[in-house]
Amino acid sequence: MKILVVGSAGHLGAAVAAQFAATCDVTTTTRADLDVRDHRAVQAVVDQVRPGVVINCSAYTDVDGAEDEPVEALNVNAFAVRVLADAARAAGAAFVHYSTDFVFDGTLDRPHTEEDQPNPRSTYACSKLVGEWFAREADRHYVLRVESVFGSSAPHDSPRRTSVDRIVDSVLHGVEAAVFVDRTVSPSYGHDVARATQALLDRQAPYGLYHCVNSGSCTWEALAREVGRQLGVEPRLKLVRMTDAKLRAQRPQYCALSNEKLSAAGVPMSTWQDAIARYLQARRPASSRP
Repeated sequence: MKILVVGSAGHLGAAVAAQFAATCDVTTTTRADLDVRDHRAVQAVVDQVRPGVVINCSAYTDVDGAEDEPVEALNVNAFAVRVLADAARAAGAAFVHYSTDFVFDGTLDRPHTEEDQPNPRSTYACSKLVGEWFAREADRHYVLRVESVFGSSAPHDSPRRTSVDRIVDSVLHGVEAAVFVDRTVSPSYGHDVARATQALLDRQAPYGLYHCVNSGSCTWEALAREVGRQLGVEPRLKLVRMTDAKLRAQRPQYCALSNEKLSAAGVPMSTWQDAIARYLQARRPASSRP
């Protein structure tokens, strides 16, 4: 099967491309060689590749920056998704798109399901929700919500690293990490998200919306302490409450996601603790692995 992965320079895109490369004919594009906002350019690539699946990993991810650049956030996270979904539909291809927990307001006290009503509270969140709506215009689509993604292979000082990756880096290097004590999430290991994506396609699971996260939930503080426990070190933590962080864009406070629908489709996800263990193992030098 031919797979087109759009946005492969990001760490989720790289993980997805690597996952499919073992068994599929994969074509990748990055922001440098494909402007996803350009309908003609996107259509030309799809016409040339003729993929059976188009996987969109491109996104505008600067949550606070979106408050200053709402048009750009909407262009990339919403209108470009419509372009890609239309191109996939015209090609008879399945379409995979990744969304976020930020579409919820975070006021529930239980893990969100796919049936819960979104209520975005920031420009970024609104742009991602509109992107979900446009993704569903593809006849065959999977919209996968992920959150607190980690597992980047980028250098530790790279701006492409995620918040969770930076927490792990800080614990590994004995540097103080600022962590929220009151934001609850379901972390998502990028490699597990990629494997789940392929499993959904291979199993021909029902199309639609899925929460694609590792099982369980935690605060950033609990995650940092679990990293320290697995490494056998005491992490240096600066405990922060969301109200004290003075972030420009509002974040959902309690935003654990239930992955029961994904599991019911035959794609179970390991716990976030197990995912952290595998991530730490992958980061160890080859000479020190058992």
